[in-house]
Amino acid sequence: MFSGFTSHLGSQTFAALPQTFEEFFRCYPIAMMNDRIRKDDANYGGKIFLPPSALNKLSMLNIRYPMLFQLTSSENGKVTHGGVLEFIAEEGRVYLPQWMMITLGVQPGSLLKIASTDVPLGQFVKIEPQSVDFLDISDPKAVLENVLRNFSTLTVDDIIEIRYNNKIYGIKILEVKPESQSRSICVIETDLVTDFAPPVGYVEPDYEALKAQEEEKKRIQKQNRKFDPSIVSQGSMSTRINYSEIVENASAGDSNFTGQGQKLSGKEIKKDNNDIDLKKVKLSLDGEPARLDLPEGQLFFGFPLVLPTKNEENENDKQNNDHGFQGSGQSLRKSNKRKVRKDHVPTKAKAPKSPELIEID
Repeated sequence: MFSGFTSHLGSQTFAALPQTFEEFFRCYPIAMMNDRIRKDDANYGGKIFLPPSALNKLSMLNIRYPMLFQLTSSENGKVTHGGVLEFIAEEGRVYLPQWMMITLGVQPGSLLKIASTDVPLGQFVKIEPQSVDFLDISDPKAVLENVLRNFSTLTVDDIIEIRYNNKIYGIKILEVKPESQSRSICVIETDLVTDFAPPVGYVEPDYEALKAQEEEKKRIQKQNRKFDPSIVSQGSMSTRINYSEIVENASAGDSNFTGQGQKLSGKEIKKDNNDIDLKKVKLSLDGEPARLDLPEGQLFFGFPLVLPTKNEENENDKQNNDHGFQGSGQSLRKSNKRKVRKDHVPTKAKAPKSPELIEID
């Protein structure tokens, strides 16, 4: 931190020079914070935790809002940018999201230089998902609009981490606009146009090959449909009960109503085309199925329907009524009831007695 002032023509007028916050801290991941103050959701954002002394120094400097910082590793010189979430860290320490530790290539306890900086307001960003699982998100733009609220800056070549539906996705920043020396943009209170690059490991499908496979599949299905017994001929049930033989036997049986009917006028009766002669029906597993035209209100169940006669119904009812318990019941002990004389009326009512007669049916 440094500041300066100068005098003009010997007067006591002071002009403030541009001021910069610059301090060294030991960096640690957010997972190592105290349980009482740790916020695990901060791992999926771009903001850091600084100690309260940093807030005191920043308040005395002419730092423009929002407070943005440049993080530089003292070991390898890698640089990234971020904002500040809270000033609750221990003195001499700074807590970073895990992805930021990986980007800087630092270990817990490494020395990190943090300096205030200004980056342009972002207008465009191009990102590259690090796995094809990102394609499972139904509306990725809406998801990014929500999760980028946890970020203050986006820097080229950084691989940030976001969480959606309890799943973590890695996203690499490929390009930002406007371009600047810092290769970073601010994403606070700005309309950001987002472009997506194909995810890592994504292979563009061969649409011509897929179309050919679909046509071949339809052709095979059409070919198999011609040899389907349930469509072109008798089904499995008809074959199992030998329906063709049943139809022939039923057609050859004698009928009480034979011959042709005649009209009173003497005209010939025109044969209804809807009537089907079962004798002439040829059942075969080859060729097209024969058309089955039934009169209105009639159903076909795959076998001849024979209604029971009245004699059969009476026999069935009689069999149902017959059971193994027949005859009259007998009591265990005969009752000896005394005859009551009509001309004698007892003066005192007697208490009722328990029943002496038990019948078992």
